[in-house]
Amino acid sequence: MIRTIVLAYSGGLDTSIIVPWLRERYGAKIVCVAADVGQGASELAGVREKAIASGAAECYIEDLRHEFVESFIWPTLRAGAVYNRKYLLGTAMARPLIARRQVEIARAIGADALAHGCTGKGNDQVRFELTFAAFAPDLPVIAPWREWDIRSREDAIAYAEERGIPIVATREKIYSHDRNLWHLSHEGGVLEDPNTPPPDDLFELTSSPDDAPAAPEDVSIGFEKGTPVSVHGARLDPVQIVATLNTLGGRHGIGRIDLVEDRLIGMKSRGVYETPGGTMLYTAHSELEQLILDRRTLAAKDMIGPRYADLVYEGRWWTTEREAYDAFVNITQERVTGSITLRLYRGNVSIVGRESAHALYDERFVTFGEDDVYQQNDAAGFIRLFGLSQRVRAVKDREIEAAGASAEAAPTALAIA
Repeated sequence: MIRTIVLAYSGGLDTSIIVPWLRERYGAKIVCVAADVGQGASELAGVREKAIASGAAECYIEDLRHEFVESFIWPTLRAGAVYNRKYLLGTAMARPLIARRQVEIARAIGADALAHGCTGKGNDQVRFELTFAAFAPDLPVIAPWREWDIRSREDAIAYAEERGIPIVATREKIYSHDRNLWHLSHEGGVLEDPNTPPPDDLFELTSSPDDAPAAPEDVSIGFEKGTPVSVHGARLDPVQIVATLNTLGGRHGIGRIDLVEDRLIGMKSRGVYETPGGTMLYTAHSELEQLILDRRTLAAKDMIGPRYADLVYEGRWWTTEREAYDAFVNITQERVTGSITLRLYRGNVSIVGRESAHALYDERFVTFGEDDVYQQNDAAGFIRLFGLSQRVRAVKDREIEAAGASAEAAPTALAIA
C-alpha cells in the first residue's frame, strides 16, 4: 500500500494539478520537493504555500544552485558537449540533480513511492526515472501523464480551473517553459509549427538583437584548468559567473537558439532556448582549448563532446560511461588556463583576445621574419616522407600505363625521384 508519495514539484501547470490528482487516485500523503536551480525568486515565491493549498502535506525547497553549476554545468562545458549541434543542455543537466535530491528526501521521510510530472512524449521522464533507478530501484514510480485521461495542456488548464487551483498558464499563452541558472526553454503553442518565428514577447532573458546596444562590449573570461573562475579579472563564485554573463549577454541579444531537435523517444520537436551566459562560456572555452591543446588531443576531445552530449540528453548521468569521459576530459584540461576576451554585438559573439602561459602558439615559430628556432630547409625532407605514399601510387600508375595495363608486364625498377 502506498502511503506517502514524494513528488518533484515546480509549481507549474502540470505539477499543480498532480498534487490533487495523486490524493484522489491513491489516497496518499503527498510531499513535494521543489529545487532551486537558479530559476529566480519570482518563480519560487509562494511555491510552498501553493503546494500546501493544493493538498500537499509538505513542500521542501532545496537550494541546489552551486552544486548545479560546479558538478553538472562545469563538467558538461569542459567536455564541450552540444546536442544536435545547438542545444547547450540546460534542462537535461538539471534533471539528474533534482531527481537525486528527490530520492534523498524520500529516503529520509520513509516514502513509499516517487512521482514526477513529465509527459509520456518527452525526455524528462527518462532522465528522472534513470536517476530513480540508480538511487531507489526499490521504489515504485508514478507518472500521471501516462495514467490519467488528461491529454493536453488545455485539458490540464480545465482540470485546474474546476478545482480552483491557481495557475499561470492560459489558453492564449500555452507555452511550456523551463528556467534555471543556465537557460530558459520554450516549447508548445505556436512554436509547434517549425515555420512560425517565435513571437517577440516570448523571450525573457535576452533582448532582441535589433534593440541591443549600438556599441559593442568586450568581456574577458578567465579559466583555470578548463573551469571558469573570473569575469573582467574579478574572481567570482560559480553562480555569480553564470548570472553575471547572463546579464551581459542578455543585454546584447546573445544566446538565442531555435532548434528542431531529436527527442530521445524518436520524434522531432521544436524548442526555443535562451542561453546567453552559456553561449559565451562555450565560445570562450573552445577558443582557449584551440590555443593550448595539440591537434590530436583536440580531435580526440571533439569525438568525446557529442557522446557526452548524448549521455546528458538521455539522462545517463549516473553511469560509468560519464565517469570515464570525465576522467579523459580532466586530463585534457590540466593546462587549459588563461583568458579569452569576447566582443558582444547585436546577437553575435566574436573573439578579440587570447592569453595563456600554456599556449602552444609561439610567435618565434610562426614569424615570417628571421628566426633561429626553425630550419626551413627541414621542410623538404618532411614533405618528401609525408607524401611518400602518393608518389609511390603515381609511379605504379605510370608503370602500368607504360606496360599497356598488361598483367604479365615485366616489373620495372621502383624509382622515386
